[in-house]
Amino acid sequence: MRSDFLFTSESVSEGHPDKVSDQISDAIVDLFLSKDPHARVACETMTTTQKVVLAGEIRGEGIMDTDGNWAPGVEQEIEDTVRGVVRDIGYEQDGFHWKTLDFSNNLHPQSAHIAQGVDAGENKDEGAGDQGIMFGFACDETPDLMPATLDYSHKILERMARDRKSGAAPFLEPDAKSQVTLRFRDGKPAAATAIVVSTQHAKGYDEGAKEAELHTYVRGVIADVMPRELLTNETVYHINPTGSFEIGGPDGDAGLTGRKIIVDTYGGAAPHGGGAFSGKDPTKVDRSAAYVTRYLAKNVVAAGLAKRCTIQIAYAIGVSQPLSLYVDTHGTGTVSDEKLEAAITKVAGDKLGGLTPRGIREGLALNKPIYRKTAAYGHFGRTATGDDFPWEKTDLVDALKAAAA
Repeated sequence: MRSDFLFTSESVSEGHPDKVSDQISDAIVDLFLSKDPHARVACETMTTTQKVVLAGEIRGEGIMDTDGNWAPGVEQEIEDTVRGVVRDIGYEQDGFHWKTLDFSNNLHPQSAHIAQGVDAGENKDEGAGDQGIMFGFACDETPDLMPATLDYSHKILERMARDRKSGAAPFLEPDAKSQVTLRFRDGKPAAATAIVVSTQHAKGYDEGAKEAELHTYVRGVIADVMPRELLTNETVYHINPTGSFEIGGPDGDAGLTGRKIIVDTYGGAAPHGGGAFSGKDPTKVDRSAAYVTRYLAKNVVAAGLAKRCTIQIAYAIGVSQPLSLYVDTHGTGTVSDEKLEAAITKVAGDKLGGLTPRGIREGLALNKPIYRKTAAYGHFGRTATGDDFPWEKTDLVDALKAAAA
């Protein structure tokens, strides 16, 4: 690994059209899991000017039968949920308004052929919902054990969203993007060389005194969020570099579920598997296995067994046991990567019931309506509270230390 380099990550706000889609899809997952903890959900969302379209496959008690008939009242609950998400984000614009947008629901029953591979039977355990590779990652660059460039990119936009909703920054509109470039020396963040923030704004905030007010506000947010020692006289700021940004969100660009997977994960600092997370119930290993590998990697770093840790796991559709487990500590491990693989396998078996889809799902208590909160500002690096973000806990530290000794 290089010790001196520049690295960049980006984030997008909850009002970005792709993130609007992700939040809607995950709100549908939560709605269905609240009715049936074992519901099967694969919900895709498209957003565009004054329109939201749902598509995908579902199954669950009290939701839809195998012939595609909705349980009483569920269709209205789905529409109310969609409109509620858009309202909560803050879209009340001519081109995208929670109350007046056109809504289309195209969800239909899950394929029986997929169901037979995933469901447990007399002679088989619950199988993976699809084939694929998943990655988890952690590093010691921030207290959240996340890549610093992504962590700060997320936190800038989170702060701006809070200020917009509280009224502290009434000139902000929901759509925004951020990007942070850091110089690393000896593998550690040393200075911010460039910070980009593009935010949708109220009319008139693209010139004169109002533009200056917006720029001053954004610079203040950056100063509050970023560690003081990283900001220097040489830091370059690009705030709304194209000028006007009044038209945004789904009115400015179509949004789709699952298009911001690097924003969702590690900002490009680690590999990513082939599948997105949002809109999927926890039998889909695209989601659950990505969560458990983050959980394991974070505990490895929290235990002091490595400064950086990447974990890959692979599955075949309908098969319960993973095909492979791979650990790479990038030369920072205090024990060998092979020893960590054995330790992780043992601890996962003891604490989670193994790395099967059932073991992950039950071990992390994933069959709960906890997913809408994951769909903006990253699935990782969040605070584990109550039922939320259980994969961010560091409760395996002692067990991993003992197993790797």
